[in-house]
Amino acid sequence: MDANELESALAQFTGTVHYYRIAPKFLITDGVKYLADNAGCYWLLDAAISHLIQLGCRDHFVLVRLVVEDKAAVLSLEDGNGLVHAQQTIPYTDFPLSQQTLYACWDGEHWVLMLPGEY
Repeated sequence: MDANELESALAQFTGTVHYYRIAPKFLITDGVKYLADNAGCYWLLDAAISHLIQLGCRDHFVLVRLVVEDKAAVLSLEDGNGLVHAQQTIPYTDFPLSQQTLYACWDGEHWVLMLPGEY
């Protein structure tokens, strides 16, 4: 699947029907599962989870942003208002999109990772 097809498919996700457990306190939505399956990026979810574990649940909303340039990437976890909680450089990736944003929301029991359209 090329980048245009993936972006077009991801734009179709609004809300979710299922939640998928990927770690004891972490769930993903239909859209994030589709992204991970079709872009081969479960590594992105693992990286986000590792940073969310460190953050705890002091913020109930975290913006997870991946920016790719020249086969390298920067992963940032932000509060949505410009405050960067964590940042990681990824020296190589074959992620097909130039950027991807996910929302991580604490539901009182789990972190739920979702596409912005599923919020």
